[in-house]
Amino acid sequence: MGYLIKRIELAGYKSIGMQGQAIDFGATTLLIGANGAGKSNLVSFFRLLSYLTTGALQTYIAQNGFADSLLFFGAKETPICKASLEFEDSETHDTLHYDFTLANATQGSMIFTNESLSWQRSGETTPMKIDLGSGHRESALLTKCEEDSKAGKTAQFALNALQACRVYQFHDTTPEAKIRTTGYINDNAYLRANAGNLAAYLLQLQNSPSGAFYYNRIVRFIRLAMPQFLDFALAPMLGNPNYTILDWKAKNSDYLFGPHQLSDGSLRFMALCALLLAPPSKATGAIVIDEPELGLHPAAIADLAAMVREANRHCKIVLSTQSTTLLDEFDPADVVVVELDAQRQATQYRRLDQESLSRWLTEYSMSELWERNVLGGQPVSV
Repeated sequence: MGYLIKRIELAGYKSIGMQGQAIDFGATTLLIGANGAGKSNLVSFFRLLSYLTTGALQTYIAQNGFADSLLFFGAKETPICKASLEFEDSETHDTLHYDFTLANATQGSMIFTNESLSWQRSGETTPMKIDLGSGHRESALLTKCEEDSKAGKTAQFALNALQACRVYQFHDTTPEAKIRTTGYINDNAYLRANAGNLAAYLLQLQNSPSGAFYYNRIVRFIRLAMPQFLDFALAPMLGNPNYTILDWKAKNSDYLFGPHQLSDGSLRFMALCALLLAPPSKATGAIVIDEPELGLHPAAIADLAAMVREANRHCKIVLSTQSTTLLDEFDPADVVVVELDAQRQATQYRRLDQESLSRWLTEYSMSELWERNVLGGQPVSV
């Protein structure tokens, strides 16, 4: 599986103050908390990393309100943000650190005032350190990877690890959404962040000897939430064979349905099935999903949790959720409570104290403890 995210230390980013916050990631990390507490800000940081790895950091900054919107209480209050990411190789347990500092610059852009790597072999005490410089607008990882050296190889490991942290959000199910319209048939290497290529992705699995098992498993899980569903009817479109669309069939009928005849919840559940039940060859290092429960019937939440546990065999999962039903499907060790410090107006990420909760859990469920504010993560007056 390669290098997987283990820990992030973050300071000065959005609602996270310069005192900094550290988040450790297990197999599953369930972020719970009130609206506006800072769950989505951590998700957005993962999006920033995706742009950073493609040389489009300044595009992300511009599209998200420039530096003033990304720095804690604005650039005047907080001129820099800092990040330190730790990855661990799942087999060798070697560790890789990627650190950077971004500073406010001209016209709302941001520049690197520090960017560095360190790699340490398991059992050794001295890491190899690589200084990637300062003053640049886009990550120096991209050029360092081109070097034929040990440093270049390490930079490639880091780039691969960062690119393997992918954010998914299936909220857009409007009639014009890509998931409901035609898509290029060869856009099937991986499921896109908005599942806009779902039809092409599933068609490739269905027609692949190594993917057919996983396609059939996806179909079986969809039937759990949508009992009338029989199968997809995927094929190149007549008259335009370079494109396909998410047609499907129901049980006991030969009528051909289109994606416009799926409810929002059904469509989102299909996308979740395709993402979490993917073949290991298509698995990514970390899957980050914002509000996966949106539009799902409560009975489907248990199926979602089962798919998360299946995906954990190949990658780490980070879920930002408001669902008490989903919370009950996981252990206290999986939960990170996100709260806003009323005095500092800064986000705090806190793991649960499992020992102190053990007495409560003999009488109450996790959701009941959240609702009773035993866990925290409830709205507070500021």
